Amino acid sequence: MASVDVVVPCYQYGHFLRDAVSSVLAQDLPDLRVLIIDNASTDNSVEVAQQLAAEDQRVEVVAHAINKGATYSYNEGVDWARADYFLLIDADDLLAPHALSRAVAVMEENPEISFTHGVEARLMPDGSMGPRGLNWGSTEWTVSSGRDFIERLCRMPVNNVGANTVVRRTSAQKRVGYYNRSLPYSDDLEMWLRLATAGSVASTRSVQAIRRYHDSRMSSAYDGVGLRDFTEREAAFVSFLSRYGQHPGNAPQLLRAARRGLGQHAYWSAVSHLVRGQGRAAARLVGYAIGNCPSAAVLPPLGWVFRMDRPLARIGEIASDVLLRRG
Repeated sequence: MASVDVVVPCYQYGHFLRDAVSSVLAQDLPDLRVLIIDNASTDNSVEVAQQLAAEDQRVEVVAHAINKGATYSYNEGVDWARADYFLLIDADDLLAPHALSRAVAVMEENPEISFTHGVEARLMPDGSMGPRGLNWGSTEWTVSSGRDFIERLCRMPVNNVGANTVVRRTSAQKRVGYYNRSLPYSDDLEMWLRLATAGSVASTRSVQAIRRYHDSRMSSAYDGVGLRDFTEREAAFVSFLSRYGQHPGNAPQLLRAARRGLGQHAYWSAVSHLVRGQGRAAARLVGYAIGNCPSAAVLPPLGWVFRMDRPLARIGEIASDVLLRRG
């Protein structure tokens, strides 16, 4: 039976930690280990972690006296992992039921797969789950070559891979190495690209994890910051293609494609900011868009809209937000 190691980095999430770890321990796999890495929390995170370890021998705890940052914890987890498969999940999020067994099954059947990923549901502060129409039980997977995954992501440079859903072959993780500490906001995007150099990629439209949305969410300080999102993503593509360019074979073309795609995306993000009354942010985004996609100065990049995930729903969200502001 395949084994799985799960690392749960934690900082100030003591009130969520038990739910996160319980969602892992409830997975239908007999050979499972969990490592909680606390990054010098000042709440009750360590106390909760130690309680969980006392209750279940599959749980281990590392408590840092100094906050060394999330990326350090990720890489500490990479060193610790020794099972067949490996997963990182945030301490405020949850695994969907049977997520690990679904991922393990497809990788056991297809030894060339480097990693799997699926859908992240959203758990809102009011307890509602979204978006609507989610698939919670599918075992259908789409397998693509690592080269195809890399090229597709470069041509549509949006990180739609839910980090909490990524179950990777531990040998592949060890081969591609650590998370890049110079990319604190896009190290996961670069990691998916690197893992794709080690094998094929399997994706499913089934929910594999649940991301909890709340005011104290660590990534909320980064969400919606406009231009920074695009420059951080660009840095991830530059880092990957400069180091691993020989694998795709056409690194310069892929980097141009990624920058053009980021420019097109930035154009529509500028439109979104403008209709929300955020003119200064919109102007910065327009400058970035034209710098990476000069044709956007003349013609709106309509092709991007049709390649977006749920374009009509996204347009509806913007329109609704505008109406609420005007009302």
